Amino acid sequence: MSEKILVPVLGESITEATVAKWLKNKGDSIKIDEAIVELETDKVNLEVPSAVNGILTEINAKDGDVVKVGSVLGSINETESVAKEIKKIIPKKQENNIVNLDADKKKQSPKIFNEEDNSTDSNEELLTLTNEAEPLILTNEIKKEKDSSVKNIKEKFSPAVRKMVAENDIDIEKVQGSGKDGRILKGDLIDIMGVSPKPSERKIKYGQEERIKMTRLRQTIAKRLKQAQENAAMLTTFNEVDMTNIIEMRKENQEDFQKRYGIKLGFMSFFVKACVVGLKNFPAINAEIENNEIIYKNYYNISFAVSTEKGLVVPVLRNADELSFADIEKNIISVSEKARNGKLTIEDLQGGTFTISNGGVYGSMLSTPILNPPQSGVLGMHNIIERPVVIDSQIKIRSIMYLALSYDHRIIDGKDAVSFLKNVKENLEDPRRLFLDI
Repeated sequence: MSEKILVPVLGESITEATVAKWLKNKGDSIKIDEAIVELETDKVNLEVPSAVNGILTEINAKDGDVVKVGSVLGSINETESVAKEIKKIIPKKQENNIVNLDADKKKQSPKIFNEEDNSTDSNEELLTLTNEAEPLILTNEIKKEKDSSVKNIKEKFSPAVRKMVAENDIDIEKVQGSGKDGRILKGDLIDIMGVSPKPSERKIKYGQEERIKMTRLRQTIAKRLKQAQENAAMLTTFNEVDMTNIIEMRKENQEDFQKRYGIKLGFMSFFVKACVVGLKNFPAINAEIENNEIIYKNYYNISFAVSTEKGLVVPVLRNADELSFADIEKNIISVSEKARNGKLTIEDLQGGTFTISNGGVYGSMLSTPILNPPQSGVLGMHNIIERPVVIDSQIKIRSIMYLALSYDHRIIDGKDAVSFLKNVKENLEDPRRLFLDI
């Protein structure tokens, strides 16, 4: 019986996909629920599993082909031979075991009378074993000889040569000394520093330029980002937040938090909580424009950007206002792992009302994040740097992070945007407020 491999329903508004790669070849045996082919959509990659046990007999779409939802990718010839073979093997193993045991007994019985032969053989075996069992002792090590040779070379260095080696991190083993007895001179080091570097390996491998077709995910990212710039009246406001109190709170409670919930207390849970409080106080930032209407969202689905090998994806943390700190951290880790492993579904990416982007993990000091349509606001986090700050007329060192809020000026006034960011700042600088919901 032949089973067709169909393109499954991919999600709302998605009607086609690209065949990324076949995970099985024609003629391969396939088990039920085993992945056969990987499809690439505008938002996620997904694997199509087999519905039956059998053999892949036909492949209708090649890698890179665009296929519609419901179209036939190939077919599997369902077989029952696997089950029959298993049934046949079981009795054969039992019979063979019985016969082998009897045969071994019969073969061993006449050898009882050859005691002298056996004893001599065993003595010879013992002798050979004792001779082979002598341990090997390493008296000299190459590593020590190398170290000693390096020390001898360093002793020949002049002060100027030592200074150049230390400042430029030069590997002296690769330097051919031109002085007496192979002594390295200052001119030898200058010659090495003047040598032109080799061309990059990528240039050697791929040539001066290389053209690679954009993946569907990368095309969608480019399209949506350009759409956000063209459609929204985007503006960015900045502020800075003193992270010292949050850092101290994490240090004091990290061990107890981890023992109780089995997960580390990170920064993201504080930012999610602070943003939810701000969104409740300023509903326009949690709204979106549809035609000539403004839709105010009374639920808080926080999107957060995750960088993967295939591009940036923005999964959603649903009903964040109803989650505890531990729930937020667990959900963020779970969804992030799915994103990096390419296991996200369409539902994981839909329904967000506000986005948080953390460029600080890559060392970004300041940026202007781009909106994630149709959302009207995105908060940019950045790296934490110790800076001098004036507190009570005294200069103190505090852990400071710059915040950036990009927003759609068509429905969000500057007053609301600045007030929202200031509210987030106040809740982060005094995290106790987050537990009082003020």
